[in-house]
Amino acid sequence: MQAIIEMTGVSRNTLRKYQARFDRSGIGIDQLLNLSDKELHDLFLRSPEPQPNRRIQDLFTLMPRYERELKRRGVTRRLLWKEYRAAHPDGFGHTQFNRYINVWLKQAQPVMHIEHKAGDKMYIDYAGATLDIADTATGEVHCAEVFVAILGASQLIYVEAVASQGKEDFIYACRHALEYYGGAPEAIVPDNLRAAVTKSSKFEPVINSSFQDFASHYGMTVLPARAYRPRDKALVEGAVKIVYRRIFAPLRDHVFTSLTELNVAIYRELEALNASAFKDRTYSRRQLFEEIEQGALAPLPKIRYELRNELRATVMRNGHVPLSADKHYYSVPHIHIGHKVKLLYTRATVDIYHHHECIASHARSTRPYGYSTDADHLASTHRFMTEWSTERFLAWAGGIGPDVHDYLKRIFELAPHPEQAYRGCMGILGFARKIGSDRLNMACQRASDYGSFGYGAIRNIIERGLDLAGADESAPGSIPDHDNIRGGAL
Repeated sequence: MQAIIEMTGVSRNTLRKYQARFDRSGIGIDQLLNLSDKELHDLFLRSPEPQPNRRIQDLFTLMPRYERELKRRGVTRRLLWKEYRAAHPDGFGHTQFNRYINVWLKQAQPVMHIEHKAGDKMYIDYAGATLDIADTATGEVHCAEVFVAILGASQLIYVEAVASQGKEDFIYACRHALEYYGGAPEAIVPDNLRAAVTKSSKFEPVINSSFQDFASHYGMTVLPARAYRPRDKALVEGAVKIVYRRIFAPLRDHVFTSLTELNVAIYRELEALNASAFKDRTYSRRQLFEEIEQGALAPLPKIRYELRNELRATVMRNGHVPLSADKHYYSVPHIHIGHKVKLLYTRATVDIYHHHECIASHARSTRPYGYSTDADHLASTHRFMTEWSTERFLAWAGGIGPDVHDYLKRIFELAPHPEQAYRGCMGILGFARKIGSDRLNMACQRASDYGSFGYGAIRNIIERGLDLAGADESAPGSIPDHDNIRGGAL
């Protein structure tokens, strides 16, 4: 052995270790000389396999449950360690227990750096890519933005296609996410989107007032992700990558013709995504949500949030106020003509205020240049005129007599537009109060015989008493002196 030490420079203890390993191997010198370098390395230099540690094995079987428990509100590692030691008196101390939990979490979730508590935060952002919607009428293709939300603890995902990243679409997508989850977390974490953050800042970001109003309605705090801090938004960015694989990819060859059709397809893929098991886990996002996070969310208020926009306008002389966003007009009580008013409008309603008093409420209409009119708002003469119609006049005439009814019916048939005949018909019907129904029926019959239709013809017949004369005093076809032919003075 001394000669070997002098030749190789290897220590005596190392040579003894090699000798012992050779003796335990049970092979002869001839076999030893035929071994490859790797086989020689494994025989003399490779460390022996460590024996399984029962305590470590027992602890790691508990890790999936501990991982879920740590997401529950109020659960700490020290609490779990105390429960562990109560069940395993010979188990690890707190320091080693904590170290093994870190090892487990690092292996299980290498991109997760934050322990998320149930019901704590909802992270929101838009996917960078868009989905296409084809207009069947024009063939034009529109790009739909894709909104993504994810709860911190259960990682339950919500996805919706919207028309834009504008404030209104953004806030309603957030509302739909809360309704999908069935509750509200304590905080909502947007990236620095314009619809959410007016001015980004490391210390005091300025929150968009409408978004702040939305969050307050649901009892949430707005915590914008810090600029240039990837960890603040790592969870939602990871969700976006999952959405690309699980939703964008399956829908890539489909042609959608509306947002509704696209969202139906998205929802189908979303439900499959949330129902599938996590990688290396036996449970899904949906199961984890129902187990640890659903009960931790605050209940939603009974009244859904509606984004209210504000506009100032002056009441026009016709008693209506224009909503410039839709080019539509809404009535107010006629006493407010000329007043300056404030319009507060949502997707569904329009409320009009004067001196902090709501003077009118309407369902919102997007029909350009249309009028939404409440008859009670109009002056009495205006209100009566809005109720005029061909059917109303004919019903009134029928109550006076069949000749009057037939005469007015013919007037409406000859008029280029029914409204052109309204005033003339009103004048004809008014004669019934002055001369009685019988004379008016005879006057209409005489005018029909003359083939002359209009207010002027009836007036001349009545003024000259021709309705009282015998039928033979004026031959059919002769025209009395009047100022209207075929409704010229209607």
